Amino acid sequence: MSLPVFATSLHDRIGDALAQLVSVLAIPVLLLAIAALLLCAVECGRYATEAWQRHSRRRQWPLKALAARAVAAPGEASQLAAHAPTAFAADAVQQLGAAVASGRPRAAEHALTDFELAVQKRLDRTRMLVRAGPAIGLMGTLIPLAPGLKALSGGDISQLAADLRIAFAATVVGLLVGTVAFALTLVRTRLYSEDLAALERAAEQLPAGGPAAGPALAAA
Repeated sequence: MSLPVFATSLHDRIGDALAQLVSVLAIPVLLLAIAALLLCAVECGRYATEAWQRHSRRRQWPLKALAARAVAAPGEASQLAAHAPTAFAADAVQQLGAAVASGRPRAAEHALTDFELAVQKRLDRTRMLVRAGPAIGLMGTLIPLAPGLKALSGGDISQLAADLRIAFAATVVGLLVGTVAFALTLVRTRLYSEDLAALERAAEQLPAGGPAAGPALAAA
């Protein structure tokens, strides 16, 4: 066997192996696209619930007032925390009150740190979808094109149409997930930055030796 013939044969075998591997990934990628869409819907539901709670509670007790009151009257911190817009904001309000009650101002720094870590954990879910959604959509678009082109070469137009329908659906799902997740990340980052600023202002009211202002939230 001459070298050109051997190279052509090897190229064909590698191409066939890759094509088989990609075809095996078709179902898992489509399942991932559905899972990403469901996770995005869950995050939208969580944000809607949080936005409703934030709107209804802010009219009575803005977080700035809650945190300031917890520092001024630490004995009421537990009751005040029930009006916080999020669970991790409630924890921060309680920790600020505990820092004053225990006479350990530096404990408030831990409260701010714990708040930022909880915020980053919450934001990481939608940040992951911002990147994973379009990537999954692209894979779901390209994978059906190979059998579609093969069907076209054989004159099977109906199979080509079915493959293209799947490819376009995967594209739309991926772009939708990425767009919605990006919007959620932007809105949540702004809201949580405002919450952090309110907690920092309350922490500044602690006696000397209190915590320095925490770092701003990372950009999405």
